[in-house]
Amino acid sequence: MSLKHAILVLLETEPSSGYDLMRHFKQNLGYFWNAKHQQIYQQLKTLNEEGLITCTIESQVSKPDKKVYAITPNGEAELTSWISSEVKPNKINDALLVKLYGGHLASKPNLLEELDRHITFHTTTLEKLIQIEKTYLNFPPIKQSKYLLPYLTLRRGIIGENAWLSWAKEAKSAIKK
Repeated sequence: MSLKHAILVLLETEPSSGYDLMRHFKQNLGYFWNAKHQQIYQQLKTLNEEGLITCTIESQVSKPDKKVYAITPNGEAELTSWISSEVKPNKINDALLVKLYGGHLASKPNLLEELDRHITFHTTTLEKLIQIEKTYLNFPPIKQSKYLLPYLTLRRGIIGENAWLSWAKEAKSAIKK
């Protein structure tokens, strides 16, 4: 997946400023896709130049003008084409796994401390995802139906975090032996 398509998906839902897109990335896509502030703004410029999005300026009181981006028909066509095409399975680059693979060069306490830091991160992430899920499950059925596909991505995040934490427990136990 490219950042281009992630932005188009978000803009297909609603026109947004760059700031709004950053917030959506953190709140809605952050458990499976990350983007930095600078990357988003660079991609918005490119998408605008390619005619896949438009930009309008909204005046604000006591604040700088706000650029609001919206998907164009060409952007919708690009997004539809991408969604209809195959994507490659995800490959991971995980520095922790490299560190464990070469862990014979480190002390057990160092490896366990590193695992504990990651466990804290993944536990916090899981708790956030479960809170989002609770919100979804409290929606009336018609609203749940509308958000079914985003909910399925959320479930993947929850299952992935649970699996990661299960693996970490196993890894800690093995390292301690």
